[in-house]
Formats: sequence, C-alpha cells, structure tokens
Amino acid sequence: MDRNSNSYTFLFAVILVAVVASALAFAATQLQPAQAKNVKEEKMQNILGTVGISTSRDSAQVLFDKHITQRIALGADGKEKPEVNAFEVDLKKELKKPVEEQSFPLYVADVEGVKYYVVPLRGKGLWDAIWGYVALKDDVNTIKGAVFDHKGETPGLGAEITQEWFRKRFEDEKILDESGNFIGVSVAKGYQGGDNKDDNAVDAISGATITGDGVTDMISERLKNYLPYFKENTNVKVAANL
Repeated sequence: MDRNSNSYTFLFAVILVAVVASALAFAATQLQPAQAKNVKEEKMQNILGTVGISTSRDSAQVLFDKHITQRIALGADGKEKPEVNAFEVDLKKELKKPVEEQSFPLYVADVEGVKYYVVPLRGKGLWDAIWGYVALKDDVNTIKGAVFDHKGETPGLGAEITQEWFRKRFEDEKILDESGNFIGVSVAKGYQGGDNKDDNAVDAISGATITGDGVTDMISERLKNYLPYFKENTNVKVAANL
C-alpha cells in the first residue's frame, strides 16, 4: 500500500485510535478496584469526621468498623428496609425517585460511649451538586459535626463550604425548636447571631449566597425525612411535622 495515499492515512488513523481506545479501556478496567476502594475509604473518612474522628484512608476501615455500630436504610415512613445495604445507597440516584420510593441511609456511631446519628446529604449548589454528612447528638437535635463537598462551586466563594472554619459554624446548632418542630439550619446572609446556637442559623459565606442556600435546602430536605424514625425510636420529643 502506498504510504502517501489517503487510504493508508485513514487506515493508520483507524488502527491508532483502536489501539489507544483499547489501552485506555484496559487501564480503566484495571484501575476500577483501586478507585472503588478510594471512594469507599473517603466516604468512611467523611462519616467519621462528623463525629470528631480524623483518620487516614489506611485506617478508615478499622475505625469505621469500630465506631459505626449500625448502618440502617430507612423508608419515607421511618421503617427500616433490611433488604437495602445502607452503605451502597447512591443519593444521586435516590433523589431522582419520588420521596416515598427512596431509601434513606442512617449511620449510628458510638464514640466513647456516646451515641450519634450520621445522615448523608445531597443537594444542588450554584453550578452543580453539593453533598456531605451531618452528625446529630443523641438528642437528635444538636449537631455534633458536619462535612460538605461539591462538584463545581467557585473557588474562593462557594467552594469554601469544604473548609473547616465553615463546617465548625454548624457545631452545636439545633435543628428543632423548643416544641420539637423541625426547623433545620439556615445559612443566613448578613447573620448577626454571633455564637447563638439556638437560632437555627449560621453565617453565610460572603459572595456565595446561592451555594449557601443550597446547603440550607439540602439540610432541610434530607433531615426532615428522618423525623419519623427519630420520633418512633428515640425518647426525644420530635413533632415530625412533615
């Protein structure tokens, strides 16, 4: 075949594309187990982080097994769904379903004899998805800790939800009022409450109003689905006003 012909050039390009595609597919297949392991360990790190346990990925599994005493999947009615593996529930997929068909993962942690309830979160920021975890103390009202992450928020603005100084604003905030009615926690622009932990609000990030609203909505939308379970399975006064 004439190497200067168009047919030779076309054939060479086809073969080259096929070889590169095959190499990339092989590499992706080989890397899948490692990628899945990294995702799993990062998820464990985040869950543990909400209850004050900082760990490397290498130690995440051991500490997760030690401190997470229950992994529960709930229905919208607050009843357990034993057929569902809570750890494998993908909130991205669940949020596409009607609420009554969704599964709601819940992790029960024990740290030095103190019980915490860890709830996964997912919502929408300015540009794309935001997500995280929030841990409630055993009064199912007071936040122990929170972790947030995002897919594409603006660096220096909405992306700051991942920073420790922002996460700490949620510590000891309440999600219920004195009557047990669910309020949530608002990320409030121009917040003047200082260190008040009973006003159901934290200070927003300057210049990131839409991302802050996304965090507010995410916390409210996700946590309210756990009220039926908390009402039936704890001694705390929860109005479960859905």
